Amino acid sequence: MTKGELPCEIYRARFTVDDNAAFLREIRTIADELETHIILFDADRLAGRDHVEAAIRHARRSWAGGDPIANSLEMEALLYAAGTRQCQVASSFGIHPGENRSYLVVCPPVPGVRDRLAGLVRFVEEDWEEIGPAKRELLAELFAITPEEVAVVGEERFGELVVERVALLDVYR
Repeated sequence: MTKGELPCEIYRARFTVDDNAAFLREIRTIADELETHIILFDADRLAGRDHVEAAIRHARRSWAGGDPIANSLEMEALLYAAGTRQCQVASSFGIHPGENRSYLVVCPPVPGVRDRLAGLVRFVEEDWEEIGPAKRELLAELFAITPEEVAVVGEERFGELVVERVALLDVYR
């Protein structure tokens, strides 16, 4: 992390959502009370922790530069994660009704945040880095990654192609 960047902590969490708006209000209340940002990314739509870190890094840079796309850091991060300027598409990279596996990001880290969130989420130590065939197919569709691109870089670098789409959002602005 370079000087001046907002530090963040990234956790993995599982939780169930009945009502997106109500759940996000509870998250926002905790974030506001603790004077931090809490961002929830759908782990099933991400190519792992590198993808999360890239989205956060680009969103922070956009906000620091005074030229964000969205009106909140949380939505800005989701836009970068999705590699799009469309908020409706980006919101699908956040929470959804039902069971969620989520990368939960807190920027900046604050004491007690895990305790406050424990009533809403269950923190887990699961490994979500593997991109199996079904997830690879979904990510290829979401990020318009062609078989030709994969053939050029190799299957083992598929995640890098997804993270590249995060960076390309700056180009398309």
